[in-house]
Amino acid sequence: MKLKRLALIATLLVFVAAAAGVWWLSRNLDDIAKSAIQNYGSAMTLAKVKVGTVQLSPTTGKGSIRDLSITNPKGFKTSHALKVGRIEVDVDISTVTDKVIVIRKIAIEAPDVVYEKGDPLTNFDALMRNITLYIGESTPSSSSSGRKLIVDSLTIRNAKAQATAPLLSGKTVTVDLPDITLKNVGRAQGGVTPGELGGIVANALRDRLAATISFNRLWQSGGQMLDKAGSALKNLFGK
Repeated sequence: MKLKRLALIATLLVFVAAAAGVWWLSRNLDDIAKSAIQNYGSAMTLAKVKVGTVQLSPTTGKGSIRDLSITNPKGFKTSHALKVGRIEVDVDISTVTDKVIVIRKIAIEAPDVVYEKGDPLTNFDALMRNITLYIGESTPSSSSSGRKLIVDSLTIRNAKAQATAPLLSGKTVTVDLPDITLKNVGRAQGGVTPGELGGIVANALRDRLAATISFNRLWQSGGQMLDKAGSALKNLFGK
């Protein structure tokens, strides 16, 4: 009888501890996610990553990341590489305890992108270099044992890019970027690490910027067409 009572008490204590853990996690999940994005992102890019707020429902998996900003790596003059007011996310809650977490949707809405030509790299080239080096420094054992991600749909919509180069003396030219849509990110590989996902997003943005904005044409123009509007921009920028 005494053993049964002790077993019952132990079971109740485990239940209470588990309930307390779930309660604490639900209350602190947003702060945990915010800290992870800021700390991990800054270490990966060698730039300062800041987040205003993270709101993620522990029951539905839907939420948002607000006021995300990424500064430039050292050597660039503009204040930031990327600013986003809102990112929508939808996580498959049934997978959060699995080795591979499925994210149904990441939607990056109307990001403010600054594309700066440095010597010799652009700021997005530098960010990609830093991310690649960070991923390469990760040990195979840590990469295989850590959580991985699959993203069903990742979109970047209504982005505006400000292009600048030393020739422009601090001036920028703003252009609209075509939308970016990536499907089934990481599914073929059985998941990607958070660092690899960051690299995929940065690389997609860099490729779209390079395809849309030609610094060579801007350089050849000598900056003389900056004061012209409308059709003049089409002569400077484009595929």
